[in-house]
Amino acid sequence: MYYIGIDLGGTNIAVGLVSEEGKIIAKKSVKTNSQRPFKEILKDMADCVIDLLKEQNVSLDDIVSIGIGTPGSVDSEHGILVYANNFKEKENIKMREIIQSYIDKPVYMTNDANAAALGEVVAGAAKGYKNVVVITLGTGVGGGVIINGQLYEGQYSAGAELGHIMLIHDGEQCSCGRKGCWEAYASATALIRQTKKAMEEHPDSYMNKIATLDNVSGRTAFIAAKNGDAAGQAVVDKYIQYISEGLVDIINIFRPEILIIGGGICNEGEYLLKPIREFLRKHSYGGSRHPEQKLAVAALGNDAGIIGAAFLGKKANEK
Repeated sequence: MYYIGIDLGGTNIAVGLVSEEGKIIAKKSVKTNSQRPFKEILKDMADCVIDLLKEQNVSLDDIVSIGIGTPGSVDSEHGILVYANNFKEKENIKMREIIQSYIDKPVYMTNDANAAALGEVVAGAAKGYKNVVVITLGTGVGGGVIINGQLYEGQYSAGAELGHIMLIHDGEQCSCGRKGCWEAYASATALIRQTKKAMEEHPDSYMNKIATLDNVSGRTAFIAAKNGDAAGQAVVDKYIQYISEGLVDIINIFRPEILIIGGGICNEGEYLLKPIREFLRKHSYGGSRHPEQKLAVAALGNDAGIIGAAFLGKKANEK
């Protein structure tokens, strides 16, 4: 028997055929074209599933369930996308009902960050652990929480928005409407903003030799720092402090068996992880009186969302 996992993104709809062991057998994707009626998006999603099954010579009878990881707020109980700001149609999309009108299978839904967290537990860096927090540092800061092997979503599936814990009162404007959220300081978007500001303040910095204000990336300050640039190093040090302060809060709240961080910034490896570990060891509640917090980098990349979504049905049936 197989499961279907769907990762709905702003750019692509990625569909995977997933085994009972959490292995992706095959994948297929189509463009989302997010600025169109949602029913068209969901029709393409269903067609992509059907086409993938035909290509793999797999019968619909061999599919246990379909799982969807989607951006935004999700009412997982009723299968409704409550709100997603990056789509033309933003509110109260009856995704389960529409998908089931095309494919008569159980459909489960959750936020995409939750799906990615579950994927890492099923088949990635957190496999074998029951209490896990996954933080993704990307355009925003995504969070997913697994407690006793089960995905924790909170009331109305609106919990675990970990990027929106308060870091600095009345600080930088966050996309959520508040000021000072962790996301406004620790996301890759925030790092780029911090780098640009440093480039303007330090025109002789090495950062200005390898990038212009129009093509700054999350790597710019790190590259400069590794080349001995003081301004670049200052950006990196402050950014790592922002990440670490939020992670300390996460540890103090959940004390997970393992804490996973993901996103392109994690390609910096130990240059990023070593100072984070030192900060966590020093500042987490209880300090050295507790065993050192296990910290690892997400292992599945974009596949995490597909695998996690696929296993929503399996996890639901295990409860």
